[in-house]
Amino acid sequence: MLTQKQKELLVFIHERMQAEGVPPSFDEMKDALDLKSKSGIHRLITALVERGFIRRLPHRARAIEVIKLPEGSDNGAIRKGGFQPSVIEGSGRKPPELQPPRTVVIDSRTVSVPVMGRIAAGTPISAIQNHTHDIACPPDLLTNGEHFALEVRGDSMIEAGIHDGDLVIVRRCDSAENGDIVVALVEKEEATLKRLRKKGTTVALEAANPEFKTRIFGPDQVDIQGRLVGLIRRY
Repeated sequence: MLTQKQKELLVFIHERMQAEGVPPSFDEMKDALDLKSKSGIHRLITALVERGFIRRLPHRARAIEVIKLPEGSDNGAIRKGGFQPSVIEGSGRKPPELQPPRTVVIDSRTVSVPVMGRIAAGTPISAIQNHTHDIACPPDLLTNGEHFALEVRGDSMIEAGIHDGDLVIVRRCDSAENGDIVVALVEKEEATLKRLRKKGTTVALEAANPEFKTRIFGPDQVDIQGRLVGLIRRY
């Protein structure tokens, strides 16, 4: 599942390569998607690489290649003779925020929590909006309110004890305190798991791994989707 901006960028790159034989520049991508900076394009490109829609080619200028298109776009396949895309489904609408199903109390010892897909602890990826399955949690792991679970991808929060493949339990909320680990939606497009730091009018998303830089945003660029309250790890 791709976000609207990821779909738009993928189709734009593919059409330009079909027409000119080379992908567009980052400036052209930024203008085509009406983004304010090239950093947004970098995030979208990284997400498309991680999800297997494009790949980077070494030692070549503008070195990216489209591998496949989204489902419903010419069957998602790259075929000889070019691709004539139809209007992208949902064009012009913002992607929905995470809307998890309700947690369900099964008995005094078990609560069913919906798993809503994956979340990045590293380079942001799109949070999958689909309810994939449920997991059973002890009630003591949860707090008041609605909860959902996400599978972690990446290792940017490893020093906070959050590893790739862990399931994080998140209490749904739209605000958090300094130091909380949160699910943050960046510029309405990309979801990531980071520690929240607020200073004045800026919002910092802080990794727990020295290999990852803290990212700084304006207050209107980040929406809090939930706060980490627990973690499940399989051995």
